[in-house]
Amino acid sequence: MLRYLISRLISLALSLVVASLVIFAVIQVIPGDPASFMLGMNASPDTVAALRDQLGLNGPLLARYLHWAGGMLSGDFGISYTYRVPVAELVAERAQISGPLTLYAMALSTLIALPAGMLAAARRGRASDVAVMGVTQLGIAVPNFWFAMLLVLVFAIRLHWVSAGGFPGWSAGFWINVKALTLPAIALALPQASILARVMRSALIEALHQDYLRTARAKGLSGGQAVRRHAFRNALIPVLTILGLQFSFLLAGAIIIENVFFLPGLGRLIFQGITQRDLIVVESVVMLLVAAVIVVNFLTDIAYAVVDPRLRRRA
Repeated sequence: MLRYLISRLISLALSLVVASLVIFAVIQVIPGDPASFMLGMNASPDTVAALRDQLGLNGPLLARYLHWAGGMLSGDFGISYTYRVPVAELVAERAQISGPLTLYAMALSTLIALPAGMLAAARRGRASDVAVMGVTQLGIAVPNFWFAMLLVLVFAIRLHWVSAGGFPGWSAGFWINVKALTLPAIALALPQASILARVMRSALIEALHQDYLRTARAKGLSGGQAVRRHAFRNALIPVLTILGLQFSFLLAGAIIIENVFFLPGLGRLIFQGITQRDLIVVESVVMLLVAAVIVVNFLTDIAYAVVDPRLRRRA
């Protein structure tokens, strides 16, 4: 297990280094000059050059990369060109919305998908199985931003159960903010729950036909006990893979959903940074999101070893 953990940690570190290089390189080749954009078309070349020097845009690429990467490691993400405040403050403020929204959506996706997949597998070929598969196919086909607007139309405009958008702030009360995040979380969770339910069904059906399950039944376990103690655990391997991938999809999808619901989260911050040519905000926030995805994938690999002892022995 220790060797497996060390190998995963090395892979984690290499992935972070490669990701930082790619993100920094992509930001550098984006056309347009942030200093010219901030000062306007009529700014003099001397003024633009002075602002570029103030923003640190005139140094060598390697020195700029090392300064940026070293700052990220120490928690210094630089100063926003637009807001003139540390990027770390902007990230900390916006993460209080994007983090709970992503976790809320993932919890909803898991709570909906696992029972639905198990029900479809247990009643394979019956009406309930057909119904679950039909609903999940619809959930995959419907774009989440269109579903989000439909939720706003029904529950905010017609029924007046929730607000159409915005975030009151955690100081206003926990349940008020949970209510504000419910529709965005449902819009994010629907496609992911559909995918996860189909994967759970397929993995469980495959596990139900394995020899070890017939052996468990022969030893006196009931069908439900055999499924819970043996089949479900082995079916979790592909499910964990999808859960790890869903985290990145939820973070990426939140960029669109946060704009639909006017949520001041990290996705909306990236969108504003792109439109305002605030490149230090864009590259820092994107790097943080990529790092979060890499760390979640690392935790997923560790979960593999916990669920499947064969991985520990192989390592």
